Amino acid sequence: MKKLIIVKAGTTSLTGPSGDIDREKIKEIVRQLSALKKEGHPVALVSSGAIAAGFRALGYPKRPADLAGKQASAAVGQGLLMEEYTRFFGQAGYVTAQLLLTAEDFTDHRRYKNAFSAAEMLLSRGAIPIINENDTVSIDEIKLGDNDTLAARFAAMMHADLLVLLTDVDGLYTKDPSRYPDAELIPVVETVDETTEALAGGAGSSVGTGGMATKVRGAKLATRAGVPVFVCSSKEPDAVIRAVKGEAKGTLFKADEKLRTKTQWLAFYAPAAGALTIDGGAERAITGGTGSLLLPGVVSVDGDFSKGEAVEILNADGEKIGRGLAYSDSETMRSGEGGIAVHRDELFVIRREER
Repeated sequence: MKKLIIVKAGTTSLTGPSGDIDREKIKEIVRQLSALKKEGHPVALVSSGAIAAGFRALGYPKRPADLAGKQASAAVGQGLLMEEYTRFFGQAGYVTAQLLLTAEDFTDHRRYKNAFSAAEMLLSRGAIPIINENDTVSIDEIKLGDNDTLAARFAAMMHADLLVLLTDVDGLYTKDPSRYPDAELIPVVETVDETTEALAGGAGSSVGTGGMATKVRGAKLATRAGVPVFVCSSKEPDAVIRAVKGEAKGTLFKADEKLRTKTQWLAFYAPAAGALTIDGGAERAITGGTGSLLLPGVVSVDGDFSKGEAVEILNADGEKIGRGLAYSDSETMRSGEGGIAVHRDELFVIRREER
């Protein structure tokens, strides 16, 4: 059975001890993805490493710490990194395509749909998309190094069958395995909750800036959208291939039911232009999944918004219980005209345990 596999390779999975790009590591990842392609699986790669690939070309003796230096290194390194991927995948007979994304490509609905359509076309034509945050212009990514979240967003958007997050540890442990010899690997996480997030701790490596905490946050988003996530070490032989077969050592984060593309955008990315506070009857109706949010159940309308813009939905206690696309503008809703506030097909309800 063909599966869409998204793999995220972090900086530590692509670099050597000195912080430079390690071509042998790149070749190994390419080899494994090419093997999956030969088995008929569409694949995409979310790759870190642009800064690591470019800083020495600009004369830096080590990875720069300042923002401008990182952005300049990324601008040089992105092309050098793609050159390596293009060459090695080309030797295996595959075409690569570069996709540079920013946060706005997810929050803006039109750009979100365009990114989805472009990636879907590339995959359908047999190409291998290589995805990265646009480091040259994206300040947040360089500060946080959060390509784990980018990978989760992309995997969710594409309705992937599996997201593999490669790192320098075997998975999520009960304690920090580098400090506690009695730490135990957690093979399966049913649901990402506060306890799971607490186990993840903070950032790890000095080369990359993302640790297990960002992987768990990414797993929370992806699994909520319906994509299972497997975290494993890139040092394990055939880690990606074995992860797809369910044989690798690591941590599997189980997925919920898949969310439609539009529902994902609404749930995770859509900027809210206002808020609707509803009564108890309306809350029971929408949390029970039985219908649309009707205007008679709306107690108050906050903000000035147009028809089709996203609005937060609050219960009588002010708790956020969902979000949806306004069926009419705020002025019309305040007048009480019309019967529907948010149609059920454009409504996302937050699970109680996540509020």
